[in-house]
Amino acid sequence: MNLDIKLRVSNVEKFFPGVKALDKINFAVRKGTVHVICGENGAGKSTLMKVINGIYKQDSGQILIDEKVVDIKNPIEARSLGISMIFQELNYMPEMTIEESLFVGNWPRDRYGKVDWKEIRKRTLALLEKENLNYAPETKLKDLTVSDIQMLEILKAISYNSDIIIMDEPTSAITQKEVEVLFKKINELRERGTCIIYISHKMDEIFRIADEITVFRDGCVVDSRPKENYDMETVITQMVGRKVESIFQKEDIELGEQVLQVKGLTNAGKFKNVNFEVRKGEIVGFAGLMGAGRTEVMRALFGLDEYQSGDVIIKDKKVHIKSVSDSIDKKMVMLSEDRRRFGIIPVRSVRENVSLSSLKKFIYGGRLHADIENQTVEDLCKKMNVKTPSYETSIEALSGGNQQKVILSKWMVTDPDILILDEPTRGIDVGAKHEIYKLMTMLAKQGKAVIMVSSELPELIMMCDRIYVMAKGEITGMLTRDEFTQEKIMAYATATKTQ
Repeated sequence: MNLDIKLRVSNVEKFFPGVKALDKINFAVRKGTVHVICGENGAGKSTLMKVINGIYKQDSGQILIDEKVVDIKNPIEARSLGISMIFQELNYMPEMTIEESLFVGNWPRDRYGKVDWKEIRKRTLALLEKENLNYAPETKLKDLTVSDIQMLEILKAISYNSDIIIMDEPTSAITQKEVEVLFKKINELRERGTCIIYISHKMDEIFRIADEITVFRDGCVVDSRPKENYDMETVITQMVGRKVESIFQKEDIELGEQVLQVKGLTNAGKFKNVNFEVRKGEIVGFAGLMGAGRTEVMRALFGLDEYQSGDVIIKDKKVHIKSVSDSIDKKMVMLSEDRRRFGIIPVRSVRENVSLSSLKKFIYGGRLHADIENQTVEDLCKKMNVKTPSYETSIEALSGGNQQKVILSKWMVTDPDILILDEPTRGIDVGAKHEIYKLMTMLAKQGKAVIMVSSELPELIMMCDRIYVMAKGEITGMLTRDEFTQEKIMAYATATKTQ
Protein backbone atom coordinates (compact mmCIF):
# COMPACT_ATOMS: atom_id res chain seq x y z
CA MET A 1 0.00 0.00 0.00
CA ASN A 2 1.37 3.39 -1.04
CA LEU A 3 0.10 6.03 1.40
CA ASP A 4 1.32 8.76 -0.97
CA ILE A 5 -1.31 7.76 -3.58
CA LYS A 6 -4.58 9.67 -3.24
CA LEU A 7 -6.42 8.30 -6.29
CA ARG A 8 -5.85 5.06 -8.15
CA VAL A 9 -7.60 3.80 -11.28
CA SER A 10 -7.30 0.05 -11.76
CA ASN A 11 -8.21 -1.82 -14.99
CA VAL A 12 -11.16 0.48 -15.74
CA GLU A 13 -13.14 -0.28 -18.89
CA LYS A 14 -16.08 1.57 -20.40
CA PHE A 15 -18.18 0.62 -23.43
CA PHE A 16 -20.58 2.69 -25.52
CA PRO A 17 -22.64 1.29 -28.41
CA GLY A 18 -20.17 0.27 -31.08
CA VAL A 19 -17.04 1.50 -29.31
CA LYS A 20 -14.74 0.61 -26.43
CA ALA A 21 -14.07 4.03 -24.91
CA LEU A 22 -11.73 2.89 -22.11
CA ASP A 23 -9.54 -0.21 -22.31
CA LYS A 24 -8.08 -1.44 -18.99
CA ILE A 25 -6.97 2.01 -17.79
CA ASN A 26 -4.40 2.10 -14.96
CA PHE A 27 -2.86 5.18 -13.41
CA ALA A 28 -2.40 6.83 -10.02
CA VAL A 29 -2.30 10.39 -8.70
CA ARG A 30 -0.12 11.30 -5.75
CA LYS A 31 -1.11 13.77 -3.02
CA GLY A 32 -0.03 17.35 -3.61
CA THR A 33 0.76 16.88 -7.30
CA VAL A 34 -0.56 17.99 -10.68
CA HIS A 35 -1.06 14.97 -12.94
CA VAL A 36 -1.57 16.04 -16.56
CA ILE A 37 -3.57 13.81 -18.94
CA CYS A 38 -2.76 14.28 -22.65
CA GLY A 39 -4.35 12.76 -25.74
CA GLU A 40 -6.20 13.55 -28.94
CA ASN A 41 -9.91 14.29 -28.93
CA GLY A 42 -11.71 10.97 -28.55
CA ALA A 43 -8.76 9.32 -26.75
CA GLY A 44 -10.89 8.70 -23.64
CA LYS A 45 -9.62 11.42 -21.30
CA SER A 46 -12.95 13.12 -20.57
CA THR A 47 -14.76 9.75 -20.42
CA LEU A 48 -12.44 8.57 -17.65
CA MET A 49 -12.87 11.83 -15.76
CA LYS A 50 -16.65 11.41 -15.95
CA VAL A 51 -16.27 7.91 -14.52
CA ILE A 52 -14.21 9.27 -11.63
CA ASN A 53 -16.81 12.04 -11.09
CA GLY A 54 -19.75 9.59 -11.11
CA ILE A 55 -21.39 10.78 -14.36
CA TYR A 56 -20.61 7.43 -16.03
CA LYS A 57 -20.35 4.04 -14.35
CA GLN A 58 -17.39 1.90 -15.42
CA ASP A 59 -18.24 -1.53 -16.88
CA SER A 60 -15.29 -3.15 -15.11
CA GLY A 61 -12.33 -2.17 -12.96
CA GLN A 62 -12.02 -0.19 -9.74
CA ILE A 63 -11.58 3.36 -8.43
CA LEU A 64 -9.61 3.64 -5.19
CA ILE A 65 -9.28 6.66 -2.90
CA ASP A 66 -6.58 6.40 -0.22
CA GLU A 67 -6.18 2.81 -1.50
CA LYS A 68 -9.76 1.93 -0.56
CA VAL A 69 -12.21 0.81 -3.28
CA VAL A 70 -15.11 3.26 -3.75
CA ASP A 71 -18.34 2.93 -5.73
CA ILE A 72 -19.11 6.38 -7.16
CA LYS A 73 -22.75 6.36 -8.30
CA ASN A 74 -23.22 10.08 -9.11
CA PRO A 75 -21.50 13.49 -8.88
CA ILE A 76 -23.06 14.24 -5.47
CA GLU A 77 -21.46 11.07 -4.10
CA ALA A 78 -18.17 12.04 -5.79
CA ARG A 79 -18.28 15.41 -4.05
CA SER A 80 -18.87 13.71 -0.70
CA LEU A 81 -15.69 11.71 -1.36
CA GLY A 82 -13.74 14.92 -1.97
CA ILE A 83 -13.88 14.99 -5.79
CA SER A 84 -14.89 18.04 -7.85
CA MET A 85 -14.64 18.68 -11.58
CA ILE A 86 -14.34 21.60 -13.99
CA PHE A 87 -15.83 20.50 -17.31
CA GLN A 88 -14.44 21.18 -20.78
CA GLU A 89 -17.94 21.90 -22.08
CA LEU A 90 -19.63 24.73 -20.22
CA ASN A 91 -22.83 23.24 -18.82
CA TYR A 92 -24.71 26.20 -17.43
CA MET A 93 -28.24 27.56 -17.30
CA PRO A 94 -28.26 31.01 -18.96
CA GLU A 95 -31.17 32.32 -16.86
CA MET A 96 -29.47 31.50 -13.55
CA THR A 97 -27.70 34.22 -11.57
CA ILE A 98 -24.09 33.92 -10.48
CA GLU A 99 -25.05 33.20 -6.86
CA GLU A 100 -27.60 30.56 -7.89
CA SER A 101 -25.05 28.89 -10.14
CA LEU A 102 -22.33 28.77 -7.48
CA PHE A 103 -24.56 26.95 -4.98
CA VAL A 104 -26.90 24.91 -7.20
CA GLY A 105 -27.30 21.43 -5.69
CA ASN A 106 -25.66 22.62 -2.49
CA TRP A 107 -28.12 25.20 -1.17
CA PRO A 108 -27.55 26.37 2.43
CA ARG A 109 -30.80 26.09 4.44
CA ASP A 110 -32.24 28.03 7.35
CA ARG A 111 -33.70 26.39 10.46
CA TYR A 112 -37.04 25.95 8.70
CA GLY A 113 -35.46 24.02 5.80
CA LYS A 114 -35.89 26.85 3.31
CA VAL A 115 -33.11 28.06 1.01
CA ASP A 116 -31.17 30.73 2.94
CA TRP A 117 -30.72 33.43 0.29
CA LYS A 118 -29.04 35.85 2.70
CA GLU A 119 -26.41 33.23 3.45
CA ILE A 120 -25.97 32.51 -0.29
CA ARG A 121 -25.44 36.23 -0.99
CA LYS A 122 -22.96 36.46 1.91
CA ARG A 123 -20.95 33.43 0.76
CA THR A 124 -21.01 34.54 -2.89
CA LEU A 125 -19.64 37.98 -2.07
CA ALA A 126 -16.95 36.42 0.13
CA LEU A 127 -15.90 34.01 -2.64
CA LEU A 128 -15.82 36.72 -5.30
CA GLU A 129 -13.85 39.08 -3.06
CA LYS A 130 -11.36 36.36 -2.11
CA GLU A 131 -10.65 35.59 -5.78
CA ASN A 132 -10.68 39.29 -6.83
CA LEU A 133 -13.57 38.74 -9.27
CA ASN A 134 -15.61 41.88 -9.84
CA TYR A 135 -19.06 40.40 -10.54
CA ALA A 136 -22.45 41.32 -9.09
CA PRO A 137 -24.04 38.18 -7.50
CA GLU A 138 -27.42 38.83 -9.16
CA THR A 139 -25.98 39.00 -12.71
CA LYS A 140 -27.44 36.34 -15.02
CA LEU A 141 -25.03 33.94 -16.71
CA LYS A 142 -26.47 34.79 -20.16
CA ASP A 143 -25.05 38.31 -19.71
CA LEU A 144 -21.50 37.04 -19.14
CA THR A 145 -18.81 36.10 -21.63
CA VAL A 146 -17.58 32.53 -22.09
CA SER A 147 -14.41 33.58 -20.26
CA ASP A 148 -16.42 34.89 -17.27
CA ILE A 149 -18.45 31.67 -17.04
CA GLN A 150 -15.32 29.52 -17.21
CA MET A 151 -13.76 31.49 -14.33
CA LEU A 152 -16.92 30.99 -12.26
CA GLU A 153 -16.84 27.22 -12.95
CA ILE A 154 -13.24 27.16 -11.73
CA LEU A 155 -14.22 29.14 -8.64
CA LYS A 156 -17.13 26.79 -7.90
CA ALA A 157 -14.96 23.65 -8.12
CA ILE A 158 -12.25 25.12 -5.90
CA SER A 159 -14.79 26.38 -3.33
CA TYR A 160 -15.77 22.80 -2.42
CA ASN A 161 -12.36 22.36 -0.71
CA SER A 162 -12.01 18.98 -2.43
CA ASP A 163 -8.99 16.69 -2.07
CA ILE A 164 -9.15 15.77 -5.79
CA ILE A 165 -9.92 18.42 -8.41
CA ILE A 166 -10.34 17.45 -12.07
CA MET A 167 -9.70 20.30 -14.51
CA ASP A 168 -10.76 19.42 -18.07
CA GLU A 169 -9.36 22.11 -20.42
CA PRO A 170 -9.84 24.88 -17.80
CA THR A 171 -7.92 27.51 -19.81
CA SER A 172 -9.60 26.93 -23.18
CA ALA A 173 -11.79 30.03 -22.86
CA ILE A 174 -9.96 32.40 -20.49
CA THR A 175 -7.43 35.19 -20.98
CA GLN A 176 -3.70 34.90 -20.28
CA LYS A 177 -4.16 37.11 -17.23
CA GLU A 178 -6.81 34.71 -15.90
CA VAL A 179 -4.53 31.75 -16.70
CA GLU A 180 -1.91 33.26 -14.40
CA VAL A 181 -4.52 33.59 -11.63
CA LEU A 182 -5.52 29.95 -12.11
CA PHE A 183 -1.92 28.70 -12.03
CA LYS A 184 -1.26 30.63 -8.84
CA LYS A 185 -4.34 28.96 -7.31
CA ILE A 186 -3.17 25.53 -8.52
CA ASN A 187 0.20 26.06 -6.81
CA GLU A 188 -1.60 27.01 -3.57
CA LEU A 189 -3.76 23.86 -3.79
CA ARG A 190 -0.70 21.69 -4.48
CA GLU A 191 1.04 23.07 -1.39
CA ARG A 192 -2.09 22.22 0.66
CA GLY A 193 -1.81 18.58 -0.47
CA THR A 194 -4.66 18.69 -3.00
CA CYS A 195 -4.15 16.52 -6.06
CA ILE A 196 -5.07 17.98 -9.44
CA ILE A 197 -5.89 15.99 -12.58
CA TYR A 198 -5.32 18.46 -15.40
CA ILE A 199 -6.35 17.86 -19.03
CA SER A 200 -4.90 20.19 -21.65
CA HIS A 201 -3.84 20.31 -25.30
CA LYS A 202 -1.57 23.31 -24.73
CA MET A 203 2.01 22.05 -24.57
CA ASP A 204 3.42 25.16 -22.91
CA GLU A 205 0.87 24.78 -20.08
CA ILE A 206 1.56 21.07 -19.70
CA PHE A 207 5.27 21.49 -19.15
CA ARG A 208 4.80 24.49 -16.91
CA ILE A 209 2.26 23.03 -14.50
CA ALA A 210 2.74 19.21 -14.51
CA ASP A 211 4.47 17.00 -11.97
CA GLU A 212 3.58 13.85 -13.91
CA ILE A 213 2.20 13.23 -17.41
CA THR A 214 0.05 10.35 -18.68
CA VAL A 215 -0.65 10.01 -22.41
CA PHE A 216 -3.89 8.44 -23.71
CA ARG A 217 -4.54 7.13 -27.23
CA ASP A 218 -7.59 5.23 -28.50
CA GLY A 219 -8.92 4.54 -25.00
CA CYS A 220 -5.60 3.17 -23.67
CA VAL A 221 -2.76 4.51 -21.53
CA VAL A 222 0.29 4.78 -23.81
CA ASP A 223 2.79 5.92 -21.18
CA SER A 224 3.05 7.66 -17.81
CA ARG A 225 6.16 9.42 -16.52
CA PRO A 226 7.40 12.31 -14.37
CA LYS A 227 7.51 15.53 -16.39
CA GLU A 228 11.31 15.58 -16.31
CA ASN A 229 11.38 12.37 -18.37
CA TYR A 230 9.29 13.86 -21.18
CA ASP A 231 9.82 16.42 -23.91
CA MET A 232 7.20 18.11 -26.10
CA GLU A 233 7.98 16.11 -29.24
CA THR A 234 7.66 12.79 -27.39
CA VAL A 235 4.28 13.75 -25.90
CA ILE A 236 2.88 14.78 -29.30
CA THR A 237 4.21 11.64 -31.01
CA GLN A 238 2.67 9.40 -28.33
CA MET A 239 -0.65 11.27 -28.53
CA VAL A 240 -1.15 10.92 -32.27
CA GLY A 241 0.84 7.73 -32.93
CA ARG A 242 3.02 9.52 -35.46
CA LYS A 243 5.37 12.46 -35.72
CA VAL A 244 3.50 15.76 -36.27
CA GLU A 245 5.21 18.90 -37.51
CA SER A 246 4.84 21.56 -34.82
CA ILE A 247 4.37 24.32 -37.42
CA PHE A 248 1.68 24.23 -40.10
CA GLN A 249 2.97 25.69 -43.36
CA LYS A 250 0.58 28.26 -44.84
CA GLU A 251 0.16 28.03 -48.59
CA ASP A 252 0.20 31.07 -50.85
CA ILE A 253 -3.23 31.37 -52.46
CA GLU A 254 -4.11 33.83 -55.19
CA LEU A 255 -6.73 36.25 -53.89
CA GLY A 256 -9.82 37.14 -55.87
CA GLU A 257 -12.27 40.02 -55.75
CA GLN A 258 -13.75 41.47 -52.58
CA VAL A 259 -16.57 39.31 -51.16
CA LEU A 260 -17.42 41.10 -47.91
CA GLN A 261 -17.08 44.74 -46.90
CA VAL A 262 -18.14 46.18 -43.54
CA LYS A 263 -18.41 49.97 -43.12
CA GLY A 264 -18.93 51.82 -39.85
CA LEU A 265 -20.65 48.92 -38.06
CA THR A 266 -21.77 50.09 -34.62
CA ASN A 267 -23.66 48.69 -31.64
CA ALA A 268 -23.41 51.14 -28.74
CA GLY A 269 -21.63 49.73 -25.72
CA LYS A 270 -20.21 46.76 -27.64
CA PHE A 271 -18.37 48.04 -30.73
CA LYS A 272 -18.25 51.15 -32.90
CA ASN A 273 -17.17 52.25 -36.37
CA VAL A 274 -15.85 48.82 -37.40
CA ASN A 275 -14.47 48.77 -40.96
CA PHE A 276 -12.91 45.82 -42.76
CA GLU A 277 -13.08 43.73 -45.93
CA VAL A 278 -12.37 40.16 -47.01
CA ARG A 279 -11.52 38.84 -50.47
CA LYS A 280 -12.00 35.47 -52.17
CA GLY A 281 -9.38 32.98 -51.00
CA GLU A 282 -8.32 35.22 -48.12
CA ILE A 283 -8.05 34.24 -44.45
CA VAL A 284 -8.49 37.38 -42.37
CA GLY A 285 -7.74 37.19 -38.65
CA PHE A 286 -9.25 39.12 -35.74
CA ALA A 287 -7.04 39.48 -32.67
CA GLY A 288 -7.65 41.17 -29.34
CA LEU A 289 -8.01 40.54 -25.65
CA MET A 290 -11.18 39.08 -24.14
CA GLY A 291 -13.87 41.78 -24.18
CA ALA A 292 -12.32 43.61 -27.15
CA GLY A 293 -15.56 43.19 -29.13
CA ARG A 294 -14.45 40.62 -31.75
CA THR A 295 -17.17 38.07 -31.01
CA GLU A 296 -19.81 40.80 -30.71
CA VAL A 297 -19.01 42.06 -34.22
CA MET A 298 -19.21 38.54 -35.65
CA ARG A 299 -22.51 37.81 -33.87
CA ALA A 300 -23.99 41.00 -35.37
CA LEU A 301 -22.76 40.04 -38.85
CA PHE A 302 -24.34 36.60 -38.51
CA GLY A 303 -27.70 37.95 -37.34
CA LEU A 304 -27.49 36.71 -33.76
CA ASP A 305 -27.44 40.30 -32.44
CA GLU A 306 -28.65 43.57 -33.94
CA TYR A 307 -26.40 46.44 -34.98
CA GLN A 308 -27.57 50.05 -34.86
CA SER A 309 -25.74 51.55 -37.81
CA GLY A 310 -23.27 50.75 -40.55
CA ASP A 311 -23.30 48.89 -43.84
CA VAL A 312 -22.67 45.24 -44.72
CA ILE A 313 -21.86 44.69 -48.39
CA ILE A 314 -21.71 41.18 -49.85
CA LYS A 315 -20.53 40.85 -53.46
CA ASP A 316 -21.11 44.57 -54.10
CA LYS A 317 -24.69 44.46 -52.79
CA LYS A 318 -25.72 46.20 -49.58
CA VAL A 319 -27.57 43.76 -47.30
CA HIS A 320 -29.25 44.06 -43.93
CA ILE A 321 -28.99 40.86 -41.93
CA LYS A 322 -31.75 40.67 -39.34
CA SER A 323 -31.52 36.97 -38.51
CA VAL A 324 -29.36 33.87 -38.85
CA SER A 325 -31.51 32.64 -41.75
CA ASP A 326 -30.79 35.94 -43.56
CA SER A 327 -27.08 35.30 -43.16
CA ILE A 328 -27.31 31.70 -44.38
CA ASP A 329 -29.35 32.87 -47.39
CA LYS A 330 -26.51 35.28 -48.20
CA LYS A 331 -24.08 32.30 -47.95
CA MET A 332 -22.39 33.55 -44.76
CA VAL A 333 -22.09 31.12 -41.84
CA MET A 334 -20.53 31.20 -38.39
CA LEU A 335 -18.92 28.73 -36.03
CA SER A 336 -19.54 30.07 -32.51
CA GLU A 337 -16.97 30.05 -29.70
CA ASP A 338 -19.67 28.56 -27.40
CA ARG A 339 -20.37 25.42 -29.40
CA ARG A 340 -22.60 23.80 -26.78
CA ARG A 341 -25.00 26.75 -26.53
CA PHE A 342 -25.04 27.90 -30.16
CA GLY A 343 -23.46 25.15 -32.25
CA ILE A 344 -25.09 21.81 -31.49
CA ILE A 345 -28.38 20.25 -30.44
CA PRO A 346 -27.03 17.87 -27.77
CA VAL A 347 -29.92 15.37 -27.75
CA ARG A 348 -29.85 14.88 -31.52
CA SER A 349 -27.68 12.57 -33.60
CA VAL A 350 -24.60 13.46 -35.61
CA ARG A 351 -26.66 13.03 -38.80
CA GLU A 352 -29.41 15.39 -37.62
CA ASN A 353 -26.90 18.02 -36.49
CA VAL A 354 -25.12 17.98 -39.86
CA SER A 355 -28.25 18.11 -42.03
CA LEU A 356 -30.07 20.67 -39.85
CA SER A 357 -28.72 23.70 -41.71
CA SER A 358 -30.05 22.58 -45.12
CA LEU A 359 -33.24 20.59 -44.62
CA LYS A 360 -34.64 21.88 -47.94
CA LYS A 361 -31.96 19.85 -49.70
CA PHE A 362 -33.29 16.63 -48.17
CA ILE A 363 -37.01 17.29 -47.65
CA TYR A 364 -38.95 17.98 -50.84
CA GLY A 365 -41.87 16.49 -52.75
CA GLY A 366 -43.57 15.87 -49.42
CA ARG A 367 -40.97 13.43 -48.04
CA LEU A 368 -37.49 13.07 -46.57
CA HIS A 369 -34.94 11.74 -49.07
CA ALA A 370 -32.95 9.81 -46.47
CA ASP A 371 -30.50 8.27 -48.95
CA ILE A 372 -29.33 11.71 -50.12
CA GLU A 373 -29.14 12.96 -46.54
CA ASN A 374 -27.14 9.94 -45.35
CA GLN A 375 -24.69 10.14 -48.25
CA THR A 376 -24.15 13.88 -47.76
CA VAL A 377 -23.54 13.47 -44.03
CA GLU A 378 -21.17 10.55 -44.56
CA ASP A 379 -19.14 12.35 -47.23
CA LEU A 380 -18.70 15.51 -45.17
CA CYS A 381 -17.94 13.72 -41.89
CA LYS A 382 -15.31 11.61 -43.61
CA LYS A 383 -13.75 14.73 -45.11
CA MET A 384 -13.69 16.30 -41.64
CA ASN A 385 -12.38 13.06 -40.06
CA VAL A 386 -15.21 12.97 -37.50
CA LYS A 387 -14.69 10.07 -35.08
CA THR A 388 -18.07 8.61 -34.15
CA PRO A 389 -19.37 5.05 -33.63
CA SER A 390 -22.18 5.84 -36.08
CA TYR A 391 -23.90 8.84 -37.62
CA GLU A 392 -26.93 8.00 -35.44
CA THR A 393 -24.87 8.47 -32.26
CA SER A 394 -26.00 11.41 -30.12
CA ILE A 395 -23.61 14.30 -30.69
CA GLU A 396 -23.23 14.87 -26.94
CA ALA A 397 -21.48 11.48 -26.74
CA LEU A 398 -18.62 12.81 -28.91
CA SER A 399 -15.52 14.61 -27.68
CA GLY A 400 -15.41 18.40 -27.91
CA GLY A 401 -13.09 18.31 -30.91
CA ASN A 402 -15.32 15.93 -32.82
CA GLN A 403 -18.36 18.08 -32.01
CA GLN A 404 -16.48 21.02 -33.52
CA LYS A 405 -15.84 19.05 -36.71
CA VAL A 406 -19.54 18.09 -36.90
CA ILE A 407 -20.47 21.80 -36.73
CA LEU A 408 -18.07 22.57 -39.57
CA SER A 409 -19.60 19.71 -41.56
CA LYS A 410 -23.04 21.21 -40.95
CA TRP A 411 -22.02 24.53 -42.47
CA MET A 412 -20.29 22.87 -45.41
CA VAL A 413 -23.70 21.50 -46.50
CA THR A 414 -24.78 25.09 -47.22
CA ASP A 415 -21.82 25.67 -49.59
CA PRO A 416 -21.01 29.07 -48.01
CA ASP A 417 -19.00 31.88 -49.61
CA ILE A 418 -18.04 33.46 -46.27
CA LEU A 419 -17.10 31.55 -43.12
CA ILE A 420 -16.77 33.22 -39.72
CA LEU A 421 -14.76 30.92 -37.45
CA ASP A 422 -14.81 32.13 -33.82
CA GLU A 423 -12.10 30.25 -31.86
CA PRO A 424 -12.25 27.25 -34.26
CA THR A 425 -9.50 25.31 -32.46
CA ARG A 426 -10.59 25.94 -28.85
CA GLY A 427 -10.30 22.72 -26.87
CA ILE A 428 -8.92 20.78 -29.84
CA ASP A 429 -5.77 18.67 -29.76
CA VAL A 430 -2.67 19.28 -31.86
CA GLY A 431 -3.53 16.63 -34.48
CA ALA A 432 -7.11 17.92 -34.92
CA LYS A 433 -5.84 21.51 -35.11
CA HIS A 434 -3.81 20.56 -38.18
CA GLU A 435 -6.96 19.06 -39.70
CA ILE A 436 -8.81 22.34 -39.11
CA TYR A 437 -5.92 24.33 -40.63
CA LYS A 438 -5.92 22.04 -43.68
CA LEU A 439 -9.68 22.49 -44.06
CA MET A 440 -9.35 26.28 -43.85
CA THR A 441 -6.62 26.17 -46.50
CA MET A 442 -8.80 23.94 -48.71
CA LEU A 443 -11.72 26.36 -48.37
CA ALA A 444 -9.52 29.33 -49.22
CA LYS A 445 -8.27 27.46 -52.33
CA GLN A 446 -11.92 27.02 -53.34
CA GLY A 447 -12.33 30.80 -53.25
CA LYS A 448 -14.12 31.01 -49.90
CA ALA A 449 -13.58 34.10 -47.74
CA VAL A 450 -12.58 33.07 -44.20
CA ILE A 451 -12.68 35.21 -41.04
CA MET A 452 -10.76 33.66 -38.14
CA VAL A 453 -11.20 34.98 -34.58
CA SER A 454 -8.60 33.51 -32.25
CA SER A 455 -6.97 34.24 -28.90
CA GLU A 456 -3.91 32.21 -29.94
CA LEU A 457 -1.57 34.65 -31.66
CA PRO A 458 0.76 31.99 -33.10
CA GLU A 459 -2.08 30.41 -35.09
CA LEU A 460 -3.30 33.78 -36.37
CA ILE A 461 0.23 34.63 -37.51
CA MET A 462 0.58 31.19 -39.10
CA MET A 463 -2.78 31.08 -40.92
CA CYS A 464 -3.80 34.61 -41.89
CA ASP A 465 -3.17 36.89 -44.85
CA ARG A 466 -4.10 39.97 -42.83
CA ILE A 467 -4.93 40.55 -39.16
CA TYR A 468 -7.25 43.21 -37.74
CA VAL A 469 -6.70 43.98 -34.05
CA MET A 470 -9.48 45.20 -31.75
CA ALA A 471 -9.44 46.91 -28.36
CA LYS A 472 -12.38 48.34 -26.42
CA GLY A 473 -14.82 47.74 -29.26
CA GLU A 474 -12.75 49.43 -31.97
CA ILE A 475 -10.30 48.29 -34.63
CA THR A 476 -6.96 49.75 -33.53
CA GLY A 477 -4.77 48.29 -36.26
CA MET A 478 -4.47 46.19 -39.40
CA LEU A 479 -1.34 44.20 -40.23
CA THR A 480 -0.29 42.52 -43.46
CA ARG A 481 1.59 39.25 -43.44
CA ASP A 482 5.05 40.85 -43.69
CA GLU A 483 4.22 42.98 -40.60
CA PHE A 484 3.08 40.15 -38.29
CA THR A 485 4.75 39.95 -34.88
CA GLN A 486 3.20 39.07 -31.53
CA GLU A 487 4.62 42.29 -30.08
CA LYS A 488 2.89 44.50 -32.68
CA ILE A 489 -0.42 42.67 -32.26
CA MET A 490 -0.30 43.02 -28.47
CA ALA A 491 0.55 46.73 -28.75
CA TYR A 492 -2.62 47.26 -30.80
CA ALA A 493 -4.65 44.91 -28.57
CA THR A 494 -3.75 46.87 -25.43
CA ALA A 495 -4.46 50.14 -27.27
CA THR A 496 -0.93 51.39 -26.60
CA LYS A 497 -0.61 51.73 -30.37
CA THR A 498 -3.18 52.66 -33.03
CA GLN A 499 -3.07 52.65 -36.80
